[in-house]
Amino acid sequence: MLSVGTKVKNFSLPDAYGNLHHFDDYKHQTVVVYFYPKDNTSGCTTQACAFRDLNQIYEEKNIKVIGISKDSPKSHQSFIMNHQLPFLLLSDESLDVIQTFGVWVEKSMYGRKYMGVARATFVIQDGIITHVFEKASPKENASDILKALK
Repeated sequence: MLSVGTKVKNFSLPDAYGNLHHFDDYKHQTVVVYFYPKDNTSGCTTQACAFRDLNQIYEEKNIKVIGISKDSPKSHQSFIMNHQLPFLLLSDESLDVIQTFGVWVEKSMYGRKYMGVARATFVIQDGIITHVFEKASPKENASDILKALK
């Protein structure tokens, strides 16, 4: 997993509507990049809705929130519409960015091991990672970040 002090290399991913976004377009502002396992699941919905509920504060502080999962753009469209999500969701179906950040990990459920996306959040300022929230809490992640950035 990438650590504090790491310079984030430019990447490009499509949003829910197929528009390509380049990380370098946001490198001169504070960016919260949060990785999550799957659209429309309980933990991921809790986390996304927490960011949604604090979105106005993020916008006032000029902090860009970007969620990334391996779900398709079409899946993101549904997730955004179902929960009125006002921030950017990017699709990394190839896992390139997910693997670069080191959040493609072995998981275990009911004794079965499988590979999946770790719920982790990175705060990036001027292209450099300043905070890493490993094993981010779905409920508290959005508010924990604001506390850390005071």
